Amino acid sequence: MNKTVTKEFREKWISYIHSLQENICTSLERIDEKEKFGKDEWERLEGSGGGGLTRTISGGKVFEKGGVNTSVVFGAVTEKMKGLLNKENAAKWFAAGLSLVIHPLNPYVPTVHANWRYFELYDEADNVIDRWFGGGADLTPYYLFEEDARHFHQTLKNAIDPFGGNIYTEYKKNCDEYFSNSHRNNETRGIGGVFYEHLRPSDETGAADLLRFQQANGDAFVNAYIPIVERRKGMDFGPAEIEWQEIRRGRYVEFNLVHDRGTLFGLKTNGRTESILMSLPPRARWLYDHHPVPGSEEDKLLQVCLYPKDWLNTIISEEDKDEWARKSNSC
Repeated sequence: MNKTVTKEFREKWISYIHSLQENICTSLERIDEKEKFGKDEWERLEGSGGGGLTRTISGGKVFEKGGVNTSVVFGAVTEKMKGLLNKENAAKWFAAGLSLVIHPLNPYVPTVHANWRYFELYDEADNVIDRWFGGGADLTPYYLFEEDARHFHQTLKNAIDPFGGNIYTEYKKNCDEYFSNSHRNNETRGIGGVFYEHLRPSDETGAADLLRFQQANGDAFVNAYIPIVERRKGMDFGPAEIEWQEIRRGRYVEFNLVHDRGTLFGLKTNGRTESILMSLPPRARWLYDHHPVPGSEEDKLLQVCLYPKDWLNTIISEEDKDEWARKSNSC
C-alpha cells in the first residue's frame, strides 16, 4: 500500500491516532488512580496485513473494564467484502482508526464509546478509488443526569461547529438512529452524541479539512467525558443500582452483536476477535419482560432511550419527533 499517492496523508492520520490513544489512556489512568492500561501489540495475517495496539484496563477503582485500541490494517478485497462495500472494481483496502469503550464500576458513571476511522479502497493498480472518514462518540448512562447529557453534547457540538452550519443536529440525529435496538421498539442504548459515516473528500484540500475535523472530534473526547466521571465516581450505590446497570448493559451487548456494522464487518473480515469483542461489558443481565417502576430514576433513563431528547435546544422538527414515535409504535 505504500506506493499509493496518499501515503503521506495516511501517515499523518496514523501518527495522530497513536498520540490520541496515549493521551486518552493517560487521562483515564489519572482518574482511576489504581490500575493502568496494559499493552498488547498484535499483527494481522502473520504480519502481512498490518496490526494494532490494544490497550485494556480492568479491575480499576473507577473503571471495571475498558479498552482504547488502535489498528492499521490492509488486505485484499474478498467477494464477501465487495458485497458489503458495493465496489465491484475494488481489489485492496486500507483502514486505520481508534476505537474505545469504557465500562465504569459505579452505575452512576456512564459507559462511553467512541471511534474515529479512515478507510481507503484501491483497484488492482493501487489507484485510490474511494476514501472516507467516519466516527463519533456516544454516552450510555444508567442513571440520567441532564447536566451531564448537556455537557457531553455541548462539548461535541463546540468541537464541530467551526466546520459547518448545523452539522451537530444532523450528526446527533444520525447517532440516535444508529445506536438503537430495532428489535426493542428502536430503544437507543444511551443518550447519544454524534455519529457520521462516509465523509468523502473531493480533493486534497477537502482531505486536509476532514483530517482536521477528525482531530477536533478526537481532541474533544477527554473534555467531554472526564468531568462527568469526576462528578459521579464517588456516589453511593447498592445492589438495586447494580442490577439496573447489568440490565442496561444487556442492551449494550444486544446492539453490539446484532446491529453494529463495525463489529460485524470486523468479524466477517477475519479481524482480531479479542480486540473486536473488547467492547462487551464484564457483567450483564437479562430479566424476562422487565419494566422499571413508572416514574422511577430507572424509568427516567428508559424514557429518554425510547424518545431521544434534544439536549441543547437545537432545532429539531416536529416531523422528526413524529418519525421517532412512528418507529416506536410500529415494532
